[in-house]
Amino acid sequence: MTTATDTRSPNARERLGTFINYCTRQPGLDYLMIRIVVLVLVGLGVVMAFSSSMTWSVAGGETVFSSALRQTGMVAVGLVLFWVALKTPMRLVRKSAVWLLLLSIALLVAVLTPLGSGREEVGSQSWFIIGPLSLQPSELARITIVLWGATYLAGARHVRTRLSSRFVHFMGVAGFMFILIGLQGDLGMALSFAVVSGFTLLFAGVKLWIILVALAVTAVSMVGVFLGGGFRSARFHTYFDALFGNITETQSTGFQTYQGYLSLADGSLAGVGLGQSRAKWFYLPEAKNDFIFAIIGEELGLWGGALVIGLFALLGAFGLRAALRAQNQFQALLAAGLTMGVVSQAFINISYVIGLLPVTGVQLPMISAGGTSAIITIGTMGLLASVARHEPEAISAMQNYGRPLFDRLLGIGEPVPDKDTSFDAPRRAEETPRRHAAPRERRATPVTARTSATRRAGSVDTSRRTSARETSRRGAEYRYPRRPQTDTARGRRR
Repeated sequence: MTTATDTRSPNARERLGTFINYCTRQPGLDYLMIRIVVLVLVGLGVVMAFSSSMTWSVAGGETVFSSALRQTGMVAVGLVLFWVALKTPMRLVRKSAVWLLLLSIALLVAVLTPLGSGREEVGSQSWFIIGPLSLQPSELARITIVLWGATYLAGARHVRTRLSSRFVHFMGVAGFMFILIGLQGDLGMALSFAVVSGFTLLFAGVKLWIILVALAVTAVSMVGVFLGGGFRSARFHTYFDALFGNITETQSTGFQTYQGYLSLADGSLAGVGLGQSRAKWFYLPEAKNDFIFAIIGEELGLWGGALVIGLFALLGAFGLRAALRAQNQFQALLAAGLTMGVVSQAFINISYVIGLLPVTGVQLPMISAGGTSAIITIGTMGLLASVARHEPEAISAMQNYGRPLFDRLLGIGEPVPDKDTSFDAPRRAEETPRRHAAPRERRATPVTARTSATRRAGSVDTSRRTSARETSRRGAEYRYPRRPQTDTARGRRR
């Protein structure tokens, strides 16, 4: 017997599906969601910076809020770069790719000279100290390799792996930069750089066997690090001990990992309350940087940790959606690379805090306290939002209905289609896409706009492509025009 509940449930599911379909089809949805997710993550990072850095600021001889105010200033600079990225035309972003790449390589080389610092403090020579600020060139390198790769590989198709292929050129440049980062002693950042470069190649259409070979080489390298001894080998030993629930060195090599587990356990479901963490009282090293997710789990509980994971999942979903809906391949590669760069970094950080990966020292983007990392990451999210803003449907909607309130308040002009197709043309014959034609660029035209051809032809839009049958019919009518027929009843032509 069918109950009332059974008859109503399909209708409810259909209404829910219709509503979700309606929401996902709205133009500008990716642009809106990326802005919301980024601003929420940045706001949460500022709050947690105030909560987790108070004790360590006092221990360093500063005031209670010194570190937190410094982090707030860095976030403010990053938001300014976010705004600048939204106002910058995409053609200028393309043209700056090569210069930013050369600058990144120069900084990676310079940090290995006596100008660099950090070897004694953290075991890696990765920073420039400029007064109260610190600059980490590898953070900039992770972004520039994506930007240059999107510019260089757009329109190319990987058919043969030879020296003339642009994919080989990209792998050579990325490998050289990877070696420079590895020479700094920053293994975590080197792996993060390799992940970003691999995703750029994958989205550009490289052969899958190259990615598999790279993964095999990485696995062999990790085995070498494990067998090589030192503090990195100790991290692997701690990881395997924690994986089987037996951390023996809780006061030496496994101290930080063990304290992070205790913080997450203390948080339980609802957390101990914002600002009430006990681990930040000199129990958990790097509480405001690498292990800030443990403080989030302790103070905000399981719900707080799930919120952070959900926000990064949303950022990944809408970032990749913006890449699929981008108006050309350059913007698609740029959006996909930037999205996976941030999401993969968050995945690595959260994974080693909860014990799924060995500790690598990679920060949680937009939440961990940091100088250049916060500025660069927030600024690059502006580039991602700009790609979503230049979706053909979003451009058409803004041209017809006006810009959103966010753009009007910040003085961001109306987006225009990117007419520069030189970067999307086929590079060489062996890299030409299928059908030997350049990939068509998605352009947006307002639904109320009329082209010049339309104005000349009246109501007929001659810019639209006609079928072969329609062309044949029109040609026949031209050769054999129809004779006007006369209505015999009324004596007039019809």
